[in-house]
Amino acid sequence: MVDIAKLARTLDSAAHKARATRQLSENTKYTLDDAYDIQAASIQRRLDRGEKRNGMKMGFTSRAKMVQMGLNDMIWGRLTDQMMVEDGDTISIANYVHPRVEPEIAFLLKRPLGYPCTAAEALSAVDGVAAAMEIIDSRYKNFKFSLEDVVADNASSSSFVVGPWCRPDSNLDNLGMIMEFNGRPVQIGSSAAILGHPVRSLVAAARLTSEAGERLEAGWIVMAGGATAAEALRPGINVRNTVEGLGSVAFNVVE
Repeated sequence: MVDIAKLARTLDSAAHKARATRQLSENTKYTLDDAYDIQAASIQRRLDRGEKRNGMKMGFTSRAKMVQMGLNDMIWGRLTDQMMVEDGDTISIANYVHPRVEPEIAFLLKRPLGYPCTAAEALSAVDGVAAAMEIIDSRYKNFKFSLEDVVADNASSSSFVVGPWCRPDSNLDNLGMIMEFNGRPVQIGSSAAILGHPVRSLVAAARLTSEAGERLEAGWIVMAGGATAAEALRPGINVRNTVEGLGSVAFNVVE
């Protein structure tokens, strides 16, 4: 019998204190369904401390990444208001274990979105789209983990930054994306790398949350998934993601 509450407490403590912990799978055999239960219980501990649920993030939205991990579906994690970093703000590296950043596109919902839904129906629920970045941070020692470990650890989600909201009918097809460290490009990609089109990620988000007995709620932010590989963060850099037609979003990193 998997002790969901105990494992959730372990991961919540590791994230809260920014201290690495051993892989859960080293000592406990558990399933992917168990992993999502651990994730939900861990996030519930945050909500019990006063945080508010404000969205979800998609993971493994790159087909190449799915194949690399031996998967046939994406993974997802939960977002809260305390995970959000304001555009242009500064984060401290001390609040993370192994922080990395990846360029993304975010959706803001104006009404709930359930499943099944078509791409057109999903877009009709969108109030705005924006250039965004997700700061991912595995809480495991030596950055080693199984798929189940990643999912239990909230799909490695830690923080996210969203730029100015643009019109919901903005073109999202094959937009160029450049992520820079101190003005130097470190990743160049396209919105097409997100399942071929970011709206497919939004539909998948509706499906995955529905399968978990939830739905995407009005006012929530949905992070569509990384358009490129993630880059490790270090103190002393300004990080900026510029998306063709959507503008840019940035944050700074200190000790």
